Amino acid sequence: MANAVIMPKAGITVESCIIGTWEKKVGDPVKIGDILFTYETDKASFECESTAEGVLLEIFYDEGDEVPCLVNVCAVGNPGEDCSALRGGSAAEAPAAPAAAAPAAAAPAAAAAVCNTNAKAVIMPKAGITVESCIIGSWEKQVGDQVKIGDILFTYETDKASFECESTAEGELLEIFYEEGEEVVCLENVCAIGPHGEDCSCLRPGSAPAVVAEAVAVEVTAPVAAEVAPAAVVGAPVSPRAAKLAKAHGIDPTLAAGTGPNGRIIERDVQKLIAQGVPAKASVAAAVAEDEYEDVKFSGIRRAISKSMHTSLSTMAQLTHNVSFDASAILAYRKALKAAGDEYAGITIGDIMLYAVSRTLLNHKDLNANMLDDNSIRKFNHVNLGVAVDTPRGLMVPTIVHADEMSLLEISKAVKSLAAECREGNISPDKLSGGSFTVSNLGSFGVESFTPVINPPQTGILGVCGTIDRVRKAADGSIELYPAMGLSLTYDHRAVDGTPASRFLQELCKNLENFTTLLAK
Repeated sequence: MANAVIMPKAGITVESCIIGTWEKKVGDPVKIGDILFTYETDKASFECESTAEGVLLEIFYDEGDEVPCLVNVCAVGNPGEDCSALRGGSAAEAPAAPAAAAPAAAAPAAAAAVCNTNAKAVIMPKAGITVESCIIGSWEKQVGDQVKIGDILFTYETDKASFECESTAEGELLEIFYEEGEEVVCLENVCAIGPHGEDCSCLRPGSAPAVVAEAVAVEVTAPVAAEVAPAAVVGAPVSPRAAKLAKAHGIDPTLAAGTGPNGRIIERDVQKLIAQGVPAKASVAAAVAEDEYEDVKFSGIRRAISKSMHTSLSTMAQLTHNVSFDASAILAYRKALKAAGDEYAGITIGDIMLYAVSRTLLNHKDLNANMLDDNSIRKFNHVNLGVAVDTPRGLMVPTIVHADEMSLLEISKAVKSLAAECREGNISPDKLSGGSFTVSNLGSFGVESFTPVINPPQTGILGVCGTIDRVRKAADGSIELYPAMGLSLTYDHRAVDGTPASRFLQELCKNLENFTTLLAK
């Protein structure tokens, strides 16, 4: 009877994987434990081992195809056996397939259980529920150094914060598995510590270099003459496996033409680039003396900001409205708070703005929402207010959960606490997610109007601008000056139309101009 081999589920949040290279061809004999193909998620790459023995009867997906987890990828059985019933099916449709659901490469813990060594692995910590991978910052210890429990081994960073990893073992640092700047999946082995000379090869994550070399040879000899090569796409995403291969050969992976889903550059694309010879990359800086410029790599947080902002502007229909209101009431109230002293003196105009927004949003749920996809929206019953915070490492947006249930003083304290954690670089990533709306305040810099960019998947963001003196006619017909504060609302036109967005601004301005009345509600 033919057996199906399914696409493994390499993590709770993984819904699909991309086929890397097929290590077996149709007609090849297969034994249990043989590597059938490589596959990768957006964070790491793995090898799929066969749990069946026989002949590879049919391959259902080609290299570069994106395959949903638990769907049949190929069939193994006796020569000439009919496997059409397994084609395109999932594990639920093929009772014989479940044994293939957990390949050894996708389960580091299982591998460690049979690892015969006195060395111990130090894993990449999981710095928050939502964090799937971290980037190695700098190694504080080198191979050969003696390490004690509690010693700082290396620094690492998420998209938003940086941390230090302390050693959980004692002995000699035997081997470092990942270098500075590399992205590592959480709970993956990062290095090994143990007695001098101890073999720690069984703790090493990923596939051996020989497997990579073999994959290159297979791809080079594959016939490509009849194919029309796609053009390279500037800024195309690069898979982790492709990036690793390119780094090993000292080439720029972005020069390859991506053949993966949505133009993604995958391992076989880099292999073709190597086989064809890497073309010279033109550079304006090449003609400039090296001491006249500095090339600086983005930090983890800057890469995250870049990706988020690009995604925001390229996937949303964003529009901005600019209005102003009479800030006399909130300026007077702020002056009274300062005169009152104690903890009330620390309440700022920004805190007052957050309070007013948290109350106004409850009447405009299309703006207090997240886009789930192009056809659906999630409207929140409470306001989880994101606050843009400037830090030495870049912009961060912590979330004040249920801001609509907090007093003005509580909001003020919450903002200061979250901002301090952001600037110190030790805020939990879980506090930087879950927002339903964001406020960005540039008023202290004298900005009169700007276009804030929405923080996906939210549907709106409010920009708070500076105060300027304007002229108006008083009730008695005379001319008077008043402090006008500007507000810039950017909204996702897929979820919110211009009139509802304007109504929100109108109500917000009214609440701010009558702030003491709002407090009494």
